[in-house]
Amino acid sequence: MSDLPAPAAALAGQADAMAGLLADLVRIPSVGGAEAEGTIQRYLADWLRDQGFEVDHWPLPLDALRAAPDFPGMEAPRERAWGLVARLPGTGGGRSLMFNGHVDVVPPGDLAAWTDPPFSARIRDGRLYGRGSCDMKGGLVSQLFALRALRGTELRGDVLLSCVAGEEDGGVGSFGLLERGWRADACVIGEPTSLDMVPANAGALTFRLHVTGRAAHAARRETGVSAVEKFFPVFTALRVLEARRNADVDPLMRRWPLPYAIEVGTVRGGDWSSSVPGDLVAEGRVGVALGESPGQARAALEAAVAEACAADPWLAAHPVRVEWWGGQFASGRLPDDDGGLLTDLVKAHTSVTARTPTSWGAPFGSDLRLLTGLGGIPTVQYGPGDIEHAHAPNESVPLAEVVAAAQTLTVLASTHCA
Repeated sequence: MSDLPAPAAALAGQADAMAGLLADLVRIPSVGGAEAEGTIQRYLADWLRDQGFEVDHWPLPLDALRAAPDFPGMEAPRERAWGLVARLPGTGGGRSLMFNGHVDVVPPGDLAAWTDPPFSARIRDGRLYGRGSCDMKGGLVSQLFALRALRGTELRGDVLLSCVAGEEDGGVGSFGLLERGWRADACVIGEPTSLDMVPANAGALTFRLHVTGRAAHAARRETGVSAVEKFFPVFTALRVLEARRNADVDPLMRRWPLPYAIEVGTVRGGDWSSSVPGDLVAEGRVGVALGESPGQARAALEAAVAEACAADPWLAAHPVRVEWWGGQFASGRLPDDDGGLLTDLVKAHTSVTARTPTSWGAPFGSDLRLLTGLGGIPTVQYGPGDIEHAHAPNESVPLAEVVAAAQTLTVLASTHCA
């Protein structure tokens, strides 16, 4: 720690300030699609201006973005959303570095499952609790303080911080960032990785299944065809497909029992308790493997559903309809020719923590695939917190990891942008 550059070393004394800013951000209930998505962007824009950074804060042109052929999808209804980029300009001639963090959070769910109110930002035993603390406002605070620590340093390349909305339901914020023209030579997304390196992500596609039955009075159920019953063989086929798709996976994904999970999250069928249900709608997600296109993943699921229908006389005559909607996350991977980003990040982390981090692929979708794929920006995920706490009751992040991540990013920028 004594060998750290002065800006990084100084962050050790700013733990309370980081906790205070993180608490302020967690107390803004920026659930995807809510008005508070804009509130937190305005808060951060003001904070960044007060720190003396160049700030680009603009309304996303949602209609134009939705009409783009490579639009990544969006599930939460939004009438407006905002982009936000801060820039610390370099002296010229050096490589640029972007920090990327999303401000939107998922809903808190069952309030009774929380020990404290989900947006209370309670601090206990070195952890800050609250929805979004881990995913990923803790990582965003690390990035904000790293950017602030770099003021006054002689860097040749620019350092950027992009605060984006809508990551949880498709990635409209990062998509809009790229459409705005913002680019960098490398990027670090502050997703919770327990301070490990995540250079790859599986993708995830949202599907909807429409199952047709034949309604009848429940007292004469033999005259009808239950759409609920006809869903069973389709669900079984999805489980078989899932096992097949996870039988042999990329080494980066072997950390997970099911890196490319298929799950049905909602099922709605029928309209009356004393009737045979004549219809059923099931919604779920299918994981996209590394190196697999979304089209290939869609085709695999559609083929499995068609095969299940062909084996059942009723479904053969009334096949299940597959609809693709909502967030469409392709898989993504840091290219081998990454300009030394991963190597530099590992060195920076090791210099701060004296621990060599591991590398693994994440089983969930993220904006990595947009920045690397559409933007051509080598991107890796690195941030405080364990993904097991994200989206869960009593979500929390260790404050010591928030500080360590801020120091690591400061060292990284000092190397990469010099």
